[in-house]
Amino acid sequence: MGKARSAGARGKALGAPAGARSGRARPNPNPFEVKVNRQKFQVLGRKTRHDVGMPGVSRARALQKRTQTLLKEYKERDKSNVFTDKRFGEYDSNLSPEEKMLKRFALEQQRQHEKKSIYNLNEDEELTHYGQSLADIEKHNDIVDSDSDAEDRGVLSAELTAAHFGGGGGLLPKKAQQQGQEAEKPKSRRELIEELIARSKQEKRERQAQREDALELTEKLDQDWKEIQTLLALRTAKPESGREQEKRRPDTYDIMVRELGFEMKAQPSNRLKTEEELAKEEQERLKRLEAERRRRMLGKEDGVPRRPEHTSADDLSDGFVLDKDDRRTLSYKDGRMHVEDEPRPEASDDESGDGGGEGSSAGGSEESDGPDSHSDLGSDAGSDAGHERPAEEQRLTPVKRSSTGGQDVQEAARAELPYTFAAPESYKELKSLLSGKPVEEQLLVVERIQKCNHPSLAVGNKAKLEKLFGFLLEYVGDLATKDPPDLGVIDKLVVQLYNLCQMFPESASYSMKFVLRDAMHEMEGMVETTGRAAFPGLDVLVYLKVAGLLFPTSDFWHPVVTPALLCLSQLLTKCPVLSLPDVVKGLFVCCLFLDYVSLSQRFIPELLNFLLGILYIAAPGRPGQGYSLVPPFRALGKNAGLLWVSDAEDVATWQRRSLSLRWAGSWKAQTRTEANHTRLSCLAVCLALVKRCVLLYGALPAFHDIVRPLKALLAQHLADCSRPLEIQELTRGVLTDMEKQPTRCRPLVCEKSKPVPLKLFTPRLVRVLEFGRKQGSSREEQERRRLIHKHKREFKGAVREIRRDNQFLARMQLAEIRERDAERKRKVKQLFNSLATQEGEWKALKRKKFQK
Repeated sequence: MGKARSAGARGKALGAPAGARSGRARPNPNPFEVKVNRQKFQVLGRKTRHDVGMPGVSRARALQKRTQTLLKEYKERDKSNVFTDKRFGEYDSNLSPEEKMLKRFALEQQRQHEKKSIYNLNEDEELTHYGQSLADIEKHNDIVDSDSDAEDRGVLSAELTAAHFGGGGGLLPKKAQQQGQEAEKPKSRRELIEELIARSKQEKRERQAQREDALELTEKLDQDWKEIQTLLALRTAKPESGREQEKRRPDTYDIMVRELGFEMKAQPSNRLKTEEELAKEEQERLKRLEAERRRRMLGKEDGVPRRPEHTSADDLSDGFVLDKDDRRTLSYKDGRMHVEDEPRPEASDDESGDGGGEGSSAGGSEESDGPDSHSDLGSDAGSDAGHERPAEEQRLTPVKRSSTGGQDVQEAARAELPYTFAAPESYKELKSLLSGKPVEEQLLVVERIQKCNHPSLAVGNKAKLEKLFGFLLEYVGDLATKDPPDLGVIDKLVVQLYNLCQMFPESASYSMKFVLRDAMHEMEGMVETTGRAAFPGLDVLVYLKVAGLLFPTSDFWHPVVTPALLCLSQLLTKCPVLSLPDVVKGLFVCCLFLDYVSLSQRFIPELLNFLLGILYIAAPGRPGQGYSLVPPFRALGKNAGLLWVSDAEDVATWQRRSLSLRWAGSWKAQTRTEANHTRLSCLAVCLALVKRCVLLYGALPAFHDIVRPLKALLAQHLADCSRPLEIQELTRGVLTDMEKQPTRCRPLVCEKSKPVPLKLFTPRLVRVLEFGRKQGSSREEQERRRLIHKHKREFKGAVREIRRDNQFLARMQLAEIRERDAERKRKVKQLFNSLATQEGEWKALKRKKFQK
């Protein structure tokens, strides 16, 4: 807006001399209002339009122009010079004057109602009917006239007729008329409604009685019909036609509807209990069972209060015995039923033992098969109230026992495994709890320790179970170092380690890292002292296996698995193979590597190098072409043919079987045949691992380059006919799998380049363009760039003028606000002055009266 109005004036003011800008310009302008744009240097032929400017004069002219145009529009923004008739329907010829008046009246009432009731929350409009309030009519207190009164409404009364017109028949005395009116007093509406209600109830009772009579007659009729139907059933039925049979045959839809009617409906189940509730219930159950075991151990079951038995309502109480009980004890021994011959001196009624209370019988350990009868491995049995109770809570045993039977019960209770255990504070305590027990009892002890010390039961239980994980790791290491190692117990304890790891992942990872760090430090110390490291014991290998089972191995980086991978790579690169146990340990490490990278498919060069070395020490002859060995393997030496088997008889008697890890723990002296069989088993395991590597890394672009050394060694093995047929078939299968993998990379080829031409001496002609223009463009491109530049300049100028217009309007609005505030303050001050004057005059008058 301001741009269009002041652009020309501003250009004239800045581009023209002071005397030629306007006809009324001052001859001698103020030197402080003149701004000179100095140039760094003079250029011949350059036109300067903005060398001298007068910003003050330009600003004053722009302000004057905005005052004449923009301010005028702002002040007249809400004014109109045209009168508009806004009455409803004034120019609508389709509406009659009465309709117009009614609609205008309705709109006026609606407008007044909205204005009047916008803040009226308590007063409501009172509705009337023929001048009477609807609220009073609903009370039903008015007297209803009779039909004769309604018909005679508007007729003159007898009194009026007799008084004015002398009607026939004398009037009755006044007292007699009053008595007749009292006798025939009309009833109110409430009384009529009550009579109507009573009448409707009476009719309802009559209909109910009729319905009952009809039902009795229907039942009697049905009974008579059944008696007649038995007589009709003896008659032979007529053969039905095929059409009637088709009509009576049920449709598939009818069959489906009937099936849905008899379908089992879903039953609501109980609420799932939280982990804290389950742990608390399990702890209470174990405490009850332990208290029961202690009572049986001490023989204190006589003074225990019994659970009252359920007594039926029609029980005659004639089933008791006063003097003695002649029943005999029934038990099972060696699979046969055994009944005692001698009656017991004391007897009492049998009691259904409840494992959940304190009145459990003392014969539970005799009927059980041993400690396993109280096994709580199925911890889910107590998690649902609808399931059956555990076996130790459902025993039915007599209360009284002889002295010999009581001693047996006590001995069995002492030999029984306790139900509650305190969390061990040291490794020695845990070892004392677990040592000397079978596998099932060890698992039971660890599980009961976890249940009795659940983190939700007490504050310090979390730290106790975190220590338990470290103690179990140490116990697993001791089991692995035994001779022979207890691998079965370790396999079962991994489940408990996994449960603890899921509960406390941070402490479990710290404990596992501590174990691996000790193993790596020991290996580094051995390398520093002796220059080489030996394969660690079976405990370290078991720890590496457990780490892969407890923690995810597919992560890009993991605080436990990543150090474990480094430890495995160090074992395959720094530990030389000097004996058959070393071969078994190395192959086990290779298996661990493949288990670790089975999901992530990471390429492990140490793994392929170790398998290449194992194949080399099992190959006949000297080194061939196409491969080279990398430490820790050597091409020459006394261990270069460690897995080579030359005995044909041992080769013929060999059978493929799994390679036991116990051979890596302690290598005992074996016969020559057993050693050769072990060597062939190691070679078979190595070939199986190579096949797994082929299937795992077959998708790599450089796969064929990676397995080229393995191909050369496998061809050398295949050429040896002295190998068993199974190993030859396995070798041939591995080579076939390698050949099946497609080639996914192409060799690099130098890019073809154009030949370099000879230098020419022909001059190059270049068009000389005018200074200041973009070179290398056509006339259309130059015009386009000029228009783009002009558009940008005009856009910036328009935005600048709009901003100045908004600032001008803001100043005007602020001036109006200040003016209104000043006027309001002036009026308030004037009002206060007048009030002060009145107050002074009133006080002066009051003083004058007081003085008089």
